[in-house]
Amino acid sequence: MHSIERSRTLFAKAQKYIPGGVNSPVRAFKAVGGDPLFIKSAKGAYVYDEDDNQYIELINSWGPMILGHGNEMIEEAVSKAISHSLSFGAPTAKEVEIAELIVDMVPSIEKVRMVNSGTEATMSAARLARGYTGKDKIIKFSGCYHGHGDSFLIAAGSGAMTMGVPNSPGVTEGTAKDTLLANFNDIESVRSLVEKNKNEIAAIILEPVAGNMGCVLPKDGFLQDLRKLCDQEGIVLIFDEVMTGFRLAKGGAQEVYGVTPDMTTLGKIIGGGMPVGAYGGKKEIMDFVSPSGPVYQAGTLSGNPIAMAAGFTMLNYLNENPAIYQDLDKITAKLVEGYRQNLEKLGLNYTLTHLGSMFSIFFTDQDVYDLDSASTSNTELFGKYFRSMLNQGIYLAPSQFEALFVSHAITDKIADRIILANYHALKEIHEL
Repeated sequence: MHSIERSRTLFAKAQKYIPGGVNSPVRAFKAVGGDPLFIKSAKGAYVYDEDDNQYIELINSWGPMILGHGNEMIEEAVSKAISHSLSFGAPTAKEVEIAELIVDMVPSIEKVRMVNSGTEATMSAARLARGYTGKDKIIKFSGCYHGHGDSFLIAAGSGAMTMGVPNSPGVTEGTAKDTLLANFNDIESVRSLVEKNKNEIAAIILEPVAGNMGCVLPKDGFLQDLRKLCDQEGIVLIFDEVMTGFRLAKGGAQEVYGVTPDMTTLGKIIGGGMPVGAYGGKKEIMDFVSPSGPVYQAGTLSGNPIAMAAGFTMLNYLNENPAIYQDLDKITAKLVEGYRQNLEKLGLNYTLTHLGSMFSIFFTDQDVYDLDSASTSNTELFGKYFRSMLNQGIYLAPSQFEALFVSHAITDKIADRIILANYHALKEIHEL
């Protein structure tokens, strides 16, 4: 067991000044027990806490650090940008360069607007879809998390599930009634909502590969059926690729599955570790955004030059080095197969889900394909597993309902260590 006295002291102090002691709920470790770690530094595949403990980590800042922590190329770009000032509140050349690169990389995007977070991207995309179609209602899916905008905190995933408040106080009844809930991977539930709300649906939004109820993949034909339905009914199809964008492929999940949405929201990797989001799509839709059109959206720090420098450097590298995705797929497949063999050795029948460099282990023997099936996972057992892995120096996402992310810094040797830790953790929690 590592000593974490410094982290405990900081957490006690933080609770006096910060709600719950953290600035994002899942960080509080409430879903897994124990006190959260306060991180001091990170490099490559490792993070170091305030007590100088080293951990191999599979969070990667919740996805952005696809090249690993402390990437020298990105840090150099940021350092160079800082020398020109931290912010201008005016257009810059780098904004144009990154916009052109995004349009080139992502199949659905013809124009793009930069914002400051994934939440800002999704709420802006929903408003734009409403403004463009002249309709009020949107359909989202139970367990899909699209940030903390009011329209999306209806049966949300991730931290909202973990904290037991999927319908957040403060969301008005008026907002809630315009958000309709469908079941992920259930096209009939979508068709039923569309039929009952004929000509009232502005948009359907979803994570094409869910990452906020754990890693949950779309069934064969599900995304294609959504595309056909939206075409038939004049509904804007929005892919929330804040997690999957530039992670599963250069063009995200839409490239992997060959389905082109009308709009896409982006974040995480697009900022290279800095706070950035973006939304983009068809030219005729995006031209409805002010100042080209009537749908207002603005941001003082949108297109921040430091964030743009980090994001452009990250995306440009991924664009020019597509073999990285093959490396990521290979090392993640090795981890998942190692986990699978461990389960077989121990006679356990838990569920593994995996696509590209995202994966999850669910403590259930059921197939996981939506929120209900994900919710059959034994969260108490996951908490024990999390703590056992942490004691062995492996830092996982502190929630059953978060996907794990693999970075390019994970070598075969590091993967072997993670697989061995997984075996010992599974063995330990079943011997308690």
